[in-house]
Amino acid sequence: MLRLQSLLLLALLLISSTIFAQKKFTTLYVIDSKTKIPISEALIAANNFNENTDENGAVKIYSFIDSSSIITVSRIGYETKKLLLTSNNFKIYLDPAISSLSEITVKASTKGGIFKTISDLDIHLRPINNSQEVLRIVPGLFIGQHAGGGKSEQIFLRGFDIDHGTDINITVDGMPVNLVSHAHGQGYADLHFVIPELIDKVNFNKGPYYADKGNLTTAGFVEFKTKNYLDNNFIKTEVGQFNTFRNIVGINLLKSNKEKRNQSLYVAGESSFTKGYFESAQDFKRLNGLIKYHGAINKQSTLTITSTAFSSNWKASGQIPERSIKDGSIGFYGAIDNTEGGNTSRYNSILDIRTNLKNGGLLKNSVYYTKNRFELYSNFTFFKNDSINGDQIRQAENRDMLGYNGSYQKDYTIGKIKTQTIVGAQVRYDDIKDLELSRTKNRTETTLPIMFGNVKEINISNYVSQKISATKKLDITVGLRADFFKNKYNDNLTNETLSSQSFLVSPKLNFNYTLNNKVQLYLYNGRGFHSNDTRVAVQQNGKKVVPPGWGTDIGGIFKLGKKVVIQTAIWHLQLDQEFVYVGDEGVVEASGKSKRIGLDASVRYEVAKNLFVDVDLSFANPRATEVAKAESYLPLAPRFTSVGGLTYRKEYGFNGSLRYRFMGNRPANEDYSVTAKGYFIVDAAINYSKKKWEAGISIQNVLNSKWKETQFDTESKLQNESESVSEIHFTPGTPFFARASFTFFF
Repeated sequence: MLRLQSLLLLALLLISSTIFAQKKFTTLYVIDSKTKIPISEALIAANNFNENTDENGAVKIYSFIDSSSIITVSRIGYETKKLLLTSNNFKIYLDPAISSLSEITVKASTKGGIFKTISDLDIHLRPINNSQEVLRIVPGLFIGQHAGGGKSEQIFLRGFDIDHGTDINITVDGMPVNLVSHAHGQGYADLHFVIPELIDKVNFNKGPYYADKGNLTTAGFVEFKTKNYLDNNFIKTEVGQFNTFRNIVGINLLKSNKEKRNQSLYVAGESSFTKGYFESAQDFKRLNGLIKYHGAINKQSTLTITSTAFSSNWKASGQIPERSIKDGSIGFYGAIDNTEGGNTSRYNSILDIRTNLKNGGLLKNSVYYTKNRFELYSNFTFFKNDSINGDQIRQAENRDMLGYNGSYQKDYTIGKIKTQTIVGAQVRYDDIKDLELSRTKNRTETTLPIMFGNVKEINISNYVSQKISATKKLDITVGLRADFFKNKYNDNLTNETLSSQSFLVSPKLNFNYTLNNKVQLYLYNGRGFHSNDTRVAVQQNGKKVVPPGWGTDIGGIFKLGKKVVIQTAIWHLQLDQEFVYVGDEGVVEASGKSKRIGLDASVRYEVAKNLFVDVDLSFANPRATEVAKAESYLPLAPRFTSVGGLTYRKEYGFNGSLRYRFMGNRPANEDYSVTAKGYFIVDAAINYSKKKWEAGISIQNVLNSKWKETQFDTESKLQNESESVSEIHFTPGTPFFARASFTFFF
């Protein structure tokens, strides 16, 4: 099977690179006039030509554009420029500016997909200020922290309680963030190693519709791209309530070229500490470091090397039962077991080479390596299982992850029909040592080993995507993906070795119809999947190791007048039966088929110059399909969410935002007899910017609401109780929390 996949990939490469006629081209570069940094994804439009610049600010201008052509160059965040193309102006400089929505043209991007316009607007208007905002940039995505700030957030999207990443594919610079067969949960995605100030772009899409996105892409994917260039050196300091401190520094190590920065080398570091707002101090500490090189190897190839280092440790108050609040034994921010917490570290290296071939094709090759250590102490049931020592557990692992991503892209014409072929291969290998679940006491004493072993997991994938411009208005993209998994588990408690393998093919079919520059309609269809934990896979001997899901999206992007952009989608997703490894208990649970239908809507409105309103609405009806209707609710799955806000944005001077997020009530169990209550939270920020410095104040939870950030229907027993009780256990959300920051640019 693997040999067949490899032969198929080789054949597609040879066909796409040889049988189609080549065109002569000249390279045009688009550059920031102030920083001399190349501008990626700038749109070049002339006659029937419509292309975006690559990450080096380059685009190929083919022979059908003559020297007397008028071209339009545009990019969100820059002033649009129209000019006569001559042999002397193949470097075009754009001036930075706060974009008006009147300049926005609705157009689905091959790279960014149907949400590209919304994503670019949000990054431009609402720069990310903290690590939590990294994921909240995705419309309809909610997160919740319930372990003192150090553990990965719980994620909610499209009627999914995604846990820590089971149904969303997250990458940074092409490297997977999700950790499969993780000690705490399948697809565990901890983004705390990302320094928010270094994020350049966020690409995201919902649903399983993209051939290059494989494991865990059911609800959708999020791609983060860190900056290849620093605009300026900077030092930033933040101080806030609850003894909160954060310091960030970024330094360019190479001098800038006066015309165009062909290469960059910079380093950055972050340190943060907070005592936290809980009655028991969380003493959260985090250190981050990054070094990145980006530059041209030759006229055709670009090399990017990124290395990051991250470590964190913390204490946690954990999830507390409602009955302890009601009887006054602890406060709203109190704890039952204040010995919870943990420590984690992650070290990443990524090497990426991109080559523009002489036939006009683009070849991408990327390899990555991750070293991850994780140790987490939790206590969800207190004294239910062990009435003497308590129910504290330790989850730990020591992981090495290696991977390769490669693709070949070729744009060409067959007669008068424009087409694009992308073929790719992906390999990922996880070697996980000392994968542990044990009962412990006070973090120091192991009272009962439950699971302890080593995992080796490999995922090999090939994919092909063929885009055809059937007419000037209609694009059709057909995709096919093949995934092979091999799982092996060495159980150190029983000295038993188990293995399994599985194979899955995932077809995709997408339609984009551009009525005009104000209306884009789309219909997306596809099969996706998430793999199960290796400890489940080997027990099932390949059965349902990669349970598939089928999805459909139908919707559009609309420009109303000059100042309103709307994105809508009606969607459906159905998942096959799967077996789930419950990391907190070390047991396997079978869950039946499920289906989700929903409606998403996003609105961006320019009220006045520099003043913008945004609203995202998400409705979902998630249900199990093989049980009685009264017992078909999916616990903790969100049903209605909304986020939005008011933003005032200028390049210099005062900037500010007032934002809200709302999550409606959700079922906490299968028959909805227990409710996870919703919340409405308002945040605010104001900054004053100058060329050399910026100062700001941000406030979380302006209304000082008492709210439950994460909630679970859990059966627990307190030390003084004779019987266990099942009820909502929760982690309290952030109270009124003010921080001040100052940044110096040099």
